[in-house]
Amino acid sequence: MARARCIVAEAEIALAARDLSGSARALGTARATLEAHGDRVNAAHARHLEARRLLLMGRFDEAERTIGELDPAPFPPALRITHELVVMGIATRRLHTQAARTALARAEHAARQADIPSLTAEVESARRVLDTPAARLVAHGEERLLLLEEVEALLASKSLVVDACRHSVREAGAEVSLTGRPVLFALARLLGEAWPGDVPRETLIAQAFRTAYADESHRARLRVEIGRLRSALVSLAEVRATRRGYALTPRHAPEVAVLARPLEEKHAAVLALLAEGEPWSSSALALALDTSQRTVQRALDSLAEEGKVQAYGQGRARRWLTPPLPGFTTTLLLPAFLPGT
Repeated sequence: MARARCIVAEAEIALAARDLSGSARALGTARATLEAHGDRVNAAHARHLEARRLLLMGRFDEAERTIGELDPAPFPPALRITHELVVMGIATRRLHTQAARTALARAEHAARQADIPSLTAEVESARRVLDTPAARLVAHGEERLLLLEEVEALLASKSLVVDACRHSVREAGAEVSLTGRPVLFALARLLGEAWPGDVPRETLIAQAFRTAYADESHRARLRVEIGRLRSALVSLAEVRATRRGYALTPRHAPEVAVLARPLEEKHAAVLALLAEGEPWSSSALALALDTSQRTVQRALDSLAEEGKVQAYGQGRARRWLTPPLPGFTTTLLLPAFLPGT
């Protein structure tokens, strides 16, 4: 029992330090030991630590299964707060905002009972996630910021949405992922932003191919890439040629909209995790983003040169930190899957 409790305590410290490299199996074994000996509170605490770790790594289905069998009613208020914040985190990442607000209300009620300043501050921070802009809507040549509820409503509407947060094109009930196909997505986004108008060929070449000039080889490549985009979007939209370029015409949707991040940033995923206000190691960032540590380190070095992040500590104790992005929630920038996937 004592050993199991120590393992849970170490896991809590590791999570607070954003050290995601610890053994999930050891924590699971400790939880099973606590459950077998009737220590339900600490066993539940271990489950919540597992779920929070999975949530940080974008593994929402596993996080939900981990706490799915727990009934928070008998728990002390402090543990109920943790439970509801995990439930809220899963719902928020999936853009189920009503469920997220319901869980937040329960967390606020438990926070008043617990009367622990640090937990109250954590609940208030969670509320700000729901009350600050999460994305930008680009439609009809205009832009405006959207809250999470508005993002959820947009994705559930009949509009054809070019989602620049997750590199996909979707309408209600159908989705085409363009992840790993940056040129096709760049073309789709340019056409979506110009809808119902068209985009000149020179503009498409300059921005999708990132070149300052266009020759016959670029025009030939554009025709090839447009053909690939037509094939990819055949069930959702038509890409038609115009006199000066190309235009996007939805097959069923009444309009086209582009959903973009509130701030465009090359290393947005790294900044999104750091903007939560907790210090991260480069190895933990790599695990959360499912990429190599060297790639993360290059991104951190670049951001440090721009003054957007700062480091403290040396060697394996080195941690990276940044103040939150002012006025924006980072939910849509975190590793996530679209609702229903």
